[in-house]
Amino acid sequence: MSDPSDALYTTPAMAAVMAPANHVRQLLAFEAALARAEARAGVIPPVAAEAIAAACQFERFELPDLFARAAAAGTLVAPLVQDLTAQVAEAGKPYVHWGATSQDALDTALMLQLRDGLTLLETDLQRLCHACARLAAAHRATLMAGRTLLQQALPITFGLKAARWLALAARQLQALRTQRAGLTAQLGGAAGTLAALGERGLTVAALLAEELGLAAPELPWHAERDRLATLAAALAVTAGAMAKIAQDLLLLAQTEIAEVAEAPAAGRGISSAMPQKRNPVDTTLALAAARLAMAQLPLLLGTMVQEHERAAGALQIEWQAIRELACYTAGAVARAADAVAGLQVDEGRMAANLAISGGLILAESLSMALAPQLGRPEAQRLVRELVERSQAGGVPFHEAARADERVRAALPPAELERALDPAAYLGSADALIDRALASYAAIGSATKQNSPDAADL
Repeated sequence: MSDPSDALYTTPAMAAVMAPANHVRQLLAFEAALARAEARAGVIPPVAAEAIAAACQFERFELPDLFARAAAAGTLVAPLVQDLTAQVAEAGKPYVHWGATSQDALDTALMLQLRDGLTLLETDLQRLCHACARLAAAHRATLMAGRTLLQQALPITFGLKAARWLALAARQLQALRTQRAGLTAQLGGAAGTLAALGERGLTVAALLAEELGLAAPELPWHAERDRLATLAAALAVTAGAMAKIAQDLLLLAQTEIAEVAEAPAAGRGISSAMPQKRNPVDTTLALAAARLAMAQLPLLLGTMVQEHERAAGALQIEWQAIRELACYTAGAVARAADAVAGLQVDEGRMAANLAISGGLILAESLSMALAPQLGRPEAQRLVRELVERSQAGGVPFHEAARADERVRAALPPAELERALDPAAYLGSADALIDRALASYAAIGSATKQNSPDAADL
């Protein structure tokens, strides 16, 4: 299995957030918060809570030994609670992990890790959105070929393509913000009844969530994993969105297309065999990381099938799969943001590729211009004849159209030239760019000075 901390596929920050060591830190945060919540609810003495919280210091714990014992116990929580109890002052020893079960600690610690991880993703998504918005505004009039099924279809602008990337990335930003706001603490006790806490169980659960800044669940969710599956789906969709952007960039950067390129840097994209090569790096690795991320989703959806009040095996899959999903998604987002932020755009190459068909890309435009005079079926038949003549005889389509008496009879010269002008057949492209920019501006940003709005662009 690939190591998700590998620098090729994730970011150092996300690797640190999802690392086993940080999981221990968050388990200790849970234990300290649980003790404080129980003291506030009158379940344990305040002095006991103080003693427990004081002992929840990460530096006091020997991780290699802890993880070795966890392998034997089947869970990290059991040896951690043993070691924590040994370090707590006498007043707190009887109350360590009071009324909780291992999964309470594990799930809540995971939520704390994911909260930090989602914050990292939000930062890089903002960076990507900012770069896409700049491209959309700067290239709103830059003509290029729109392609369907990898073939030239109609004229578009590069600004519109960047605006679609912007809208796609901005939707993921919104979705992950929603997920972050809904991260939920876990406290149910041994079988989800909070029995060990008596009548104060619900109060403790609410206070625990408050202590940690998480949402309080209406019920414990030990074996109901829809929350985690929904979050996993949002992460995987975000990764897929990055794959779409990366794939576009890779195709546009092909030698035969060469409309964009990644920013050059010393050693970037070098080949071990071919001195002339400058391979795309960020886009390639964004696509790879995205595919690795999406591959984790079936595992996490499968873990929704759990037995009764606690699952055997499914929970253990989650621990690894969600970590890899978060790490790989971070890699995809960061690499995509880097690629777009440094993108080199060759407007001349876009214009040359647009013209390569000799005007065939405007066949629909001419057909629509002729339709009011000839009727749509006859206009399409005539234009199809011109297309075939152009393709068979090597005559540029626009020349064939200008030379055809039927076309000249139906269209005045100015209307014919307009029908053969790619800049005149862009439909609502400009308005769509404005919509994307305005929608992104409306989302807002936690770091406003680094996020453009429509007026800035």
